[in-house]
Amino acid sequence: MRLLYKDNIFLANYYDLSLQIKKMMRFFIYVLFFVIINLFSCSPKAKKNASGEAVRTLETLYAEGFVINYFDDYKEVVVKSPWAKDQVMARYYLVNDKKTTVPQGGQKIVVPLKSLGVGSCTYFEFLRMLNEVQSITGICSPELVYNADITDRYKKGELTNLGEAFMLNFERLLLLRPNALMVSGFNQMNEQDNRIIQAGIPIIYNNEWTEQSLLARAEWIKFVAVFYDKEHKADSIFTVIESNYNTIKEIAQQVATKPTVLSGSNFKGTWYMPGGKNYMGQLFADAGADYFYKNNSENTSLPLSFEMVLKEFQNADYWIGCGMDNMKELLNSDERYALFKAAQTGNVFNFNNRTTPTGGNDFWESAVARPDLILSDLIKVLHLELLPDYELVYMKKVE
Repeated sequence: MRLLYKDNIFLANYYDLSLQIKKMMRFFIYVLFFVIINLFSCSPKAKKNASGEAVRTLETLYAEGFVINYFDDYKEVVVKSPWAKDQVMARYYLVNDKKTTVPQGGQKIVVPLKSLGVGSCTYFEFLRMLNEVQSITGICSPELVYNADITDRYKKGELTNLGEAFMLNFERLLLLRPNALMVSGFNQMNEQDNRIIQAGIPIIYNNEWTEQSLLARAEWIKFVAVFYDKEHKADSIFTVIESNYNTIKEIAQQVATKPTVLSGSNFKGTWYMPGGKNYMGQLFADAGADYFYKNNSENTSLPLSFEMVLKEFQNADYWIGCGMDNMKELLNSDERYALFKAAQTGNVFNFNNRTTPTGGNDFWESAVARPDLILSDLIKVLHLELLPDYELVYMKKVE
């Protein structure tokens, strides 16, 4: 009986143990199932809200060439075509993890960028303001660069010469293999762009040059910033520049007399003059100048004959942007320039105050990001009394 008792205890214990094993197996199966479900649910996905639309969209006040939409796991950056209404030129999906799944039909780029090839010097100031100049690893036409930090880095061998923007050195670009290449976009994608994209290097089209106002061009700092996760910093920078510009503009609008201005120069028989809606035409208005084509609706340049320009601008008070470094060079290029009042009185100014011996000009580099300084320069030239303590940055008198 005692043995049977012991056997019964043993059988009971065995039965209890079997129950515990079964419970543990069910528990592990449950845990495994839970883990699998969570792995699938937590795997990188392109999440959207219930309506499938972006959570929010970055607001632009002036720029019309790009849109930035925010989703849960990625940012969608759309570059609009400046040449075809409602057409998309490029679409980018920016992610922090390369494993993140994004929709089809766009280039996926991991941000923040760590290395960037640059096709135009007009992006340098945006990058400098965002403290991201160090991310530049390749540049085009280094002899035309004004930024001292970039030229120094190039001389030290820290930057790769990618050749000319329209004829990139493909082999050097492949060896450099930056996270992305930022270039100006044009109406049609060329063979060079196709080769670069096929090689796995994303091309970022920065079309600030197609905007129709100086503030719109400067607002592309927000476009550059999104590739570095620095939208808030860009917004703060642009807010200050916009405020400066509008404050100075308001001062200029109060002048009693508006001097007349002439712009551009004759090139191979054609004088290209900014249209009334062109950014330069708007600049003249904002600076308190009287411009003959102020009511013109064109946002591009107007091709005019020398005779037509002479007829309408012979007595203009100021000549802005003649394209020459000195009066001797100007008059030698075309003796008829002496017929203009501005040339006779010495009121001729150019945007060449900050240049390098090799051809770099900061007006074509940092000015795109500083419309407040361009406007201040022009006001200083046209209305000396309004900004008595201001010193010209980009403009210089042609003597």
